[in-house]
Amino acid sequence: MNILVTGGAGYIGSHTVRLLEKTGGKVVVYDNLVTGHKEAIKNSLFVEGDIFDSEKLTDTLKRFDISSVVHFAAYSLVGVSMVNPREYYHNNVVGTLNLLDVMLANGVNKLVFSSTAAVYGEPETSLITEEIAKNPTNVYGRTKLIMENVMADYSRTYGLNYIALRYFNACGADVAGDIGEDHQPETHLIPLVLKACLGKTDKLKIFGEDYPTTDGTCVRDYIHVNDLGQAHVLALKALYNGHGSAVYNLGNGNGFTVKEVIEAAEAVTGLTVPKEIAPRRAGDPAILVAGSQKIRQELGWQPEYTDINKIIETAWHWHQQNPDGFAG
Repeated sequence: MNILVTGGAGYIGSHTVRLLEKTGGKVVVYDNLVTGHKEAIKNSLFVEGDIFDSEKLTDTLKRFDISSVVHFAAYSLVGVSMVNPREYYHNNVVGTLNLLDVMLANGVNKLVFSSTAAVYGEPETSLITEEIAKNPTNVYGRTKLIMENVMADYSRTYGLNYIALRYFNACGADVAGDIGEDHQPETHLIPLVLKACLGKTDKLKIFGEDYPTTDGTCVRDYIHVNDLGQAHVLALKALYNGHGSAVYNLGNGNGFTVKEVIEAAEAVTGLTVPKEIAPRRAGDPAILVAGSQKIRQELGWQPEYTDINKIIETAWHWHQQNPDGFAG
């Protein structure tokens, strides 16, 4: 397997690259480093490039004899997507269309696509399966759903063979502690909680406490980044073994409120998180919990990290050693 990983210097991308490299295939990271970190893939084959650069993409596919792509390169901040929708439609839709066209023009038809639970919007069921209605409440989710529909059409018409993975809340860090979550700005709950513990930020903002949940704060399904990465490895192997195009949820099937995550972090760190209540953010659903039986049954995926405290422990290990992220 000769694999191109777009956005491979990012958080989920770099963890997946590490797991893919252990399979023995040739892995090439393709990233423009706008949000990624070269330090996260310092021992990997790397090409600095943008998914809009058709010439560089073509050269990379040919030079490394690429036969499949794992596509992470996208903007993913829900709040920003609501105030700057053009940027998100342009990057996540137009950019990915360009990638698909370059792939198919060069005979590469295997793709593992980074999608999101945001495609479901505000579901009426407490456990989300792949078959329920898709009604995204934010622009980020809409861009990903558009691309899922495009890929389905490309699969029927042009022979694209893809697996889309709908993530719930990625979190944690590799147990080695040398790579982890480092976004600028940071918007994910667990790193924000841990940065507050380290005194790297002011009070943690809890966005809304009037949701229809047990304590009024949003409920999310937290999944360790290495479990996400392992799903990409399984998906890629399935495509090479002739598996047809498919879509899968990735989550643990357990939901935790914002306040429960804070309590778990305080238990792990032994520190108190300074916090304050803030208004709701636009586009935030109350509850998102994954039904992941489909990928468990069809691809044999089994998450290793199911305890929220254990997940937070891996993230805490990274943040303690790298309080300023990769810039430290």
